[in-house]
Amino acid sequence: MRDKNTPPPQNPADVARETFSRLARERISPTPDNYRDTYNEIVGIAAESSAETVLANFANQLACMSGPVGPLGKQLERALAARDWTDYSAVLTALGSAHLMAKPAIEAPPPPPQSVNRVTVLAPEGPPADVDVQVRLLRDMLTRTLGYALPPLLLSAPDLVADAEALAAATKEARSEVALNDVLARLKKLSFKLDLRGTDLAEQQELLLQLFRLLLENVAELVDEDSWLHGQIGTVQAMLSGPITHLALRDAAVSLKEVIYKQGLLKHSLSEAKVTVKSMMITFVDRLGAVAVSTGQYHERIDQYSKKISLAQDVKELNKILDDVMVETRAAQSEALRSRDEMNKARQEMQTAEDRIHELESKLEQLSELVREDQLTGSLNRRGLDDVFEREFARVDRQGNALCIAMLDLDDFKRLNDTHGHIAGDEALVHLVNLIKETLRTMDVVG
Repeated sequence: MRDKNTPPPQNPADVARETFSRLARERISPTPDNYRDTYNEIVGIAAESSAETVLANFANQLACMSGPVGPLGKQLERALAARDWTDYSAVLTALGSAHLMAKPAIEAPPPPPQSVNRVTVLAPEGPPADVDVQVRLLRDMLTRTLGYALPPLLLSAPDLVADAEALAAATKEARSEVALNDVLARLKKLSFKLDLRGTDLAEQQELLLQLFRLLLENVAELVDEDSWLHGQIGTVQAMLSGPITHLALRDAAVSLKEVIYKQGLLKHSLSEAKVTVKSMMITFVDRLGAVAVSTGQYHERIDQYSKKISLAQDVKELNKILDDVMVETRAAQSEALRSRDEMNKARQEMQTAEDRIHELESKLEQLSELVREDQLTGSLNRRGLDDVFEREFARVDRQGNALCIAMLDLDDFKRLNDTHGHIAGDEALVHLVNLIKETLRTMDVVG
């Protein structure tokens, strides 16, 4: 009996012609491998697996596997498609170094007697070492986040702090799938509570801001005539209208404290000046009363002297009465002159005190404008820029770091104001400052 792999008795020339005809009909490239496969098919010889076919099957089986072996199979397929045998060899070497040496991951069954058509690839029995490292790192990061980073943000919610710390401890000890599922469920509950807490805090902050705005509006209406308060109120209102940051709050508090201190000193002087005015007014009223009293007494005595004159009997008695009248008249005149001098003096002192009051009020109004930020653009004014420069210069001098200062000159800005008006110029300044702030870091300042 003839073996099935033995070619049937055919004329080789006829087989060759038939081979070329089939390649042409099926539009197969006439390469040596394709010619050999077609020739063997015609004469009835079973096709043997070539080395390239074996490598392709091997790469395909690796690519279908999960875990770290799959990507290596994809690399083998790409190298095989490009017929880059150097790359294919390098991937095989990496596969052996990473898996075959550490843990037998690929087992090839004994080849069949005639040919090798299939390579069986077995998945690793356990997770690779790098997977364990990643899991441990993720567990450690989650533990630190729950145990160290989250509690300081929840100081106003002790119950959430306790939940976060307990969950951190459970995450640190979780090793099995059941324990990890329990941690996942508890983490979802904590996330839901944190979401509710964050919503409540945002609403509370917005309500506080609304209350503060209403309070400022009320104060502004009550002190409408006290213009020296408008600067502070305008600064705080401008700050509340934009994004509230820790740096903005700190700078506003520092500037307001400084202004309040200086205003306290000036208000003390203003109070003293007002006390002086009150004293002068009291003196003025007292002198008017004294003049009235002395004038009343003068009229009473003149009336008495008039009666005495009508009863006088001789010239000598009339002369004595006339002398008394002259004395009373001179006394009244002297009292009137003294009252006039004192009232003139009081009027001068009142004028001086009034001038002092106007001067102090003017200084208070100027101080109210000595805030650190420009109300139009929100950038630092000259005073604020000087304060920041002194502080940063002292810091870099102390730490030995570098200090970067950039200056920007606006060309033809006056022409812009003259052409389009001051409102357009103000809008251009605001746009420029906003653009610079968006470009710079949060720690940088614009003045």
